Amino acid sequence: MRTRRIKVPPKEGEAVYHCISRTVNREWLFDSTAKETFRKQLWTTADYCGVEVLTWTILSSHFHVLVRVPQTKPVTDEELLRRYQVLYPKPTKYNALRLEVIRAYLQDGASEGEAWRQRQMAQMGEVSAFMKLLKQRFCVWFNRHHNRIGTLWCERFKSILVEPKHRVIEAMAAYIDLNCVRARICSDPKEYRFCGYAEAVAGSKLAQKGLLSVIGGSDWIAAQAAYRQILFTTGAGPREDAGAISEQAVKRVVEAEGKLPLAVVLRHRLAYFTSGAVLGGKNFVEEQLIKYREGSGRRKRTKPFLLPDLFECGELLALRGYRQRA
Repeated sequence: MRTRRIKVPPKEGEAVYHCISRTVNREWLFDSTAKETFRKQLWTTADYCGVEVLTWTILSSHFHVLVRVPQTKPVTDEELLRRYQVLYPKPTKYNALRLEVIRAYLQDGASEGEAWRQRQMAQMGEVSAFMKLLKQRFCVWFNRHHNRIGTLWCERFKSILVEPKHRVIEAMAAYIDLNCVRARICSDPKEYRFCGYAEAVAGSKLAQKGLLSVIGGSDWIAAQAAYRQILFTTGAGPREDAGAISEQAVKRVVEAEGKLPLAVVLRHRLAYFTSGAVLGGKNFVEEQLIKYREGSGRRKRTKPFLLPDLFECGELLALRGYRQRA
């Protein structure tokens, strides 16, 4: 039986999710062309679904994306038509004619127009619908491009509900952008073009808007400097005259509940950020756990646990008992 995903209903308020999905058999399938195509589809799908991409990274066998799903709001017919055209920027003759027919149905208040509206709305403002559409569209492109058939993705996508507080979101965003460093692809994420930080540094207004939402403020220059401080805290990486802190050493410090600079922690793989269900402060995590139990009927057999005080986020808890597969 599939485990129910922990989510905030869109009608109740906005939510932030770290989503991860891997290729079948975790094979290294994505070359530069595939990664670039996925990047473009990520932005168009997010625009269509009405979700905000905060940051992202694409590696050869999987991808990470941090998204904010806003509270449900009415969507006008003109906005629906605009979003529909986002998915089909160069429509076929059939799609172009169909769009005119739909526009006429909506203007006349016909039942066909309302049915079309409901189908579109079902794919908007919801993290599962966004991820499903993104993965389906990319799978279609990938299979056609590589003359293959069958599934591309390994099981369900994994999601972690993140408390919408700047310090928590900042840590998660940095963890995502530092994937290329942990994978030893480069030493600076701005050098890896397939991540949100590098795209923002290159001048993408969409990517900059996402990280501005993470850091806060409206000045990209100041926000970029603040975010880079998180990525490169003093002592974060190896020095010329000394070796890097090993992953085993970091693990020992974490288990002993010792403190390390934030960037040191984020440059190592932590299950809290990828294999959990909820990440945030004590009240937030416990509130989500209560709602999950009430909605699913699951027994009280799992409790959230306090993470080591590794950085200045206050009391940070993770709920990992209801683990979801990617």
